[in-house]
Amino acid sequence: MRAIPLTVTALAAALALTACDDGNAGTSGKNSTACEVGKVSVQVGSASVAPAAGDTGEVPVSITNQSAPCTLDGFAGVTLKAGGTSATLATLSGAKSEKLKLAKGDSATFSISYVRGKDGDKASLAATSVTVSLPGSDATESFPWKYGPVAGKTSADKPNATVGAFQQAGD
Repeated sequence: MRAIPLTVTALAAALALTACDDGNAGTSGKNSTACEVGKVSVQVGSASVAPAAGDTGEVPVSITNQSAPCTLDGFAGVTLKAGGTSATLATLSGAKSEKLKLAKGDSATFSISYVRGKDGDKASLAATSVTVSLPGSDATESFPWKYGPVAGKTSADKPNATVGAFQQAGD
């Protein structure tokens, strides 16, 4: 008979533990271990620039962790801006994200692929800046876009550009 009260007590203790607050109240939708702009350094460039309209270019983006270990789980958010127009880039078709854990000093990279548009063409986005956010965080950082206009798939606000998956950099 004594086994039943112990089982009930153990079950009640387990339920109480699962109901405990993890201290992250108010971080709805955010991953507390996610790498964040501001705690990692972000660098854009040395690009393989598309020299002429219709050519494809690659712009590498490097992330180096400057603080406590963090995780990259998903794809970076990338937005191109030109005046009052902004366009969020889609992920590269078929790309698969890999969960990467970055210790302090570790780095990862991803690439922005784009098709160069014609100067002055209404269907091209004459981008002047690129804004980057990391998965699980709302923090962003903007950089100058120095790689020419980006061709639109159907219009300037739908650029022919994509974001690749994160890859571990270094050793």
